[in-house]
Amino acid sequence: MRKNLSILFIIISNFVFAQNKFTISGYVKDASSGEVLLGASVFVEELMQGATTNQYGFYSVTLPKGNYTLVVRFFGYDDYRDTINLEKDIRLNVQLNQESSVMEEVVVEAERTNQNVAGTEMGTIQLEVSQVKKLPALFGEVDILKTIQYLPGVQSGGEGNTGFYVRGGGPDQNLILLDEATVYNASHLFGFFSVFNADALKDVNLIKGGMPANYGGRLSSVIDISMKDGNSKSYHGEGGIGLIASRLTLEGPIVKDQSSFIVSGRRTYIDVLTKPLISDTSAFAGSSYYFYDLNAKANYILSDKDRLYLSGYFGRDVFTFNDNAAQFKIRIPWGNATTSLRWNHLFSDKLFLNTTAIFSDYNFAFEATQGQFDFKLFSGIRDWNLKTDFTYFPNVRHNIKFGANYIFHIFTPTSVTAKSGETEFDTGDIVIIYANEAAIYALDEYDVNEQLKINAGLRVSMFQHIGPFKRFVKNNLGETDSIINFEKFENIKTYFGFEPRLAIRYLLPDESSIKAGYTHNYQYIHLSSISSVSLPTDLWFPSTEIVKPQIGTQYSLGYFRNFFDNKYESSVEVYYKNLDNLIEYKNAAQPEDNVNDNVDNQLTFGRGYSYGAEFFFKKRYGKFNGWIGYTWSKTERQFDDINLGEWFLSKYDIRHDLSVVLAYDFNERVSVGGVFVYSTGSTLTLPVAYYIYENRFITEFGDRNSYRMIPYHRADFAFTYNFPEYRRKWVNKCNFTMVERKIKSTLVVSVYNLYNRANPYFIYLTNSGDPLAGNFQTSAFQVSLFPILPSVTWNFKF
Repeated sequence: MRKNLSILFIIISNFVFAQNKFTISGYVKDASSGEVLLGASVFVEELMQGATTNQYGFYSVTLPKGNYTLVVRFFGYDDYRDTINLEKDIRLNVQLNQESSVMEEVVVEAERTNQNVAGTEMGTIQLEVSQVKKLPALFGEVDILKTIQYLPGVQSGGEGNTGFYVRGGGPDQNLILLDEATVYNASHLFGFFSVFNADALKDVNLIKGGMPANYGGRLSSVIDISMKDGNSKSYHGEGGIGLIASRLTLEGPIVKDQSSFIVSGRRTYIDVLTKPLISDTSAFAGSSYYFYDLNAKANYILSDKDRLYLSGYFGRDVFTFNDNAAQFKIRIPWGNATTSLRWNHLFSDKLFLNTTAIFSDYNFAFEATQGQFDFKLFSGIRDWNLKTDFTYFPNVRHNIKFGANYIFHIFTPTSVTAKSGETEFDTGDIVIIYANEAAIYALDEYDVNEQLKINAGLRVSMFQHIGPFKRFVKNNLGETDSIINFEKFENIKTYFGFEPRLAIRYLLPDESSIKAGYTHNYQYIHLSSISSVSLPTDLWFPSTEIVKPQIGTQYSLGYFRNFFDNKYESSVEVYYKNLDNLIEYKNAAQPEDNVNDNVDNQLTFGRGYSYGAEFFFKKRYGKFNGWIGYTWSKTERQFDDINLGEWFLSKYDIRHDLSVVLAYDFNERVSVGGVFVYSTGSTLTLPVAYYIYENRFITEFGDRNSYRMIPYHRADFAFTYNFPEYRRKWVNKCNFTMVERKIKSTLVVSVYNLYNRANPYFIYLTNSGDPLAGNFQTSAFQVSLFPILPSVTWNFKF
């Protein structure tokens, strides 16, 4: 109550104080397409004070009465500059033109912002989709999640895998948002590609350090991805044809300058290309795989104060196997579906509202048929989400945000049905778990003075496991003692979490700054994973009376410095993260054990920590650009039921991680890009002894994750050629004019694993000989997935 009164007092006092001031506000857009530009700098040149546009391109600057020079800047665009006589509130919508010159000197002049040094954000990196498209890609498929793995503090989930671990956290501790909707499984092709089609994306923002209070529900990171709005000026299209997939994007106005749409689709044709090449005797005979996804978005400007956005995603992976001779069929479909409906409203030039209704669904199924016997397994998670966020701009020194969020969760950990002909087998009831999750938050980013800036916030969260639910109560032998039935909407367990967030920046006189951050987070949903990589068989389930919420506390400290007029960025960050209430499957547990049981009866619980140092150096502008990132880190876990309660290295422990990402534009038509990565090998558990006891062959395993595979390293290369955008049109035999081509295209040739490194994917063991005869031997073999892989992709626009 006291905090609410304090916030109200701040707002009222700022309102009274602002009576002698006036506000410039509006939207910043791309002049050619009408797309809003988020993160554009809007400032007054005389005072060097201002603001940046929010996710919807809106800005608000409040200043005393007077004459000012207003400047709007965004990377890759010409500056907007205007003289403003501020004697009343002004609504000024700005349209920026893309740079007319690609010369390096002009690029440097067009971007003078130093957000890397001046902002309070720690561990926050914004990826430019246009830059990502220049980098080498596996099979020519541009992938933002693989690019994120090149950043310090972010480790890869394995060879070719889009799964990632941030500062020692697990894959379930990353919040992945697409237009504010949660994406629970962001992988195609069993993890080798992400579900995000780069042609449909506008902005990708990674937060791995001081997570602000408007984000919650995860411990390690946030990836906030925004889709394009669509061109509101004219109709356009783009796409690409690659080795394994093709894609097409269409966009244009519904009502010119008032509403627009974008539709983007992608599909693989591995199943079509490989089918003629697989003989009937091949081990792959009868198998087929494909994936597809669809992004769509529409927006409408209702008035100068109201805007609507409707966006959605739908994607599916489908694997099938058919053996007609054995009358055996398998079908494994899985995928995501999301829908976001957003309403923006301006209550005033200083108060901005965004309200969003969200639907998110992820499901996995396994269907098998042999003769008359049918077996089906299903799992998934479905969310209904309603959130509202306010942004208040009292003056140039304050940026206040507050809001609330409610989610209704429906979990299906495992559902199994089986029948033979007309006979149905008893596989137990279909287990569905219901839960409520809610949160309120408030934060204030405040400039105390020119040197000191503070972002302080508090998030208060609640999670409630509710009925109907059937609890299987176990005895000491692991047998079911009794069953408790909870009625519909009956409260089973409620948790509350207080999550303070604090980030401080202090400017130093040499164009550098020191930043410190503190975050305390609660995570109420969990991912149970038996394997070391993210697979569709992994199960999401909630906190219960047995499973407590995960709790993470992170401390971070960093030094940030820019060089040569902000052309180069550098940073050094150190962090320590403490994790409580972590989960692991008990030894020998399997997903099918969930039948007639609760998932949490198979789990064991523990804690962990992670600490490390991250080094980052980036050149943002010019013909030659890129970055170098290096991370040293250590991550350990402790579970009472594992390793006799001793601490052990986490499977996410990657001691050294180095990434070098470079790109060079020779001219407007030719560019090259290269990537080199090196990391310490992953940990795993291997047998250390075999013996015979009471005529049984016993395998004795070593300590958990006590073996480390050989280091991983790889180099990739890409060559991009832009075909001429103009052609000659002959007027007569001696004269011609240059005419713009209707279709503009690009050829990308990339090579993955340039020097054919045999990196480990997994290790398996084989046994030979007879233990009783004394000639028993065990051999270990490494499986490597990708050799050198060239690919060619043709991209086009019209």
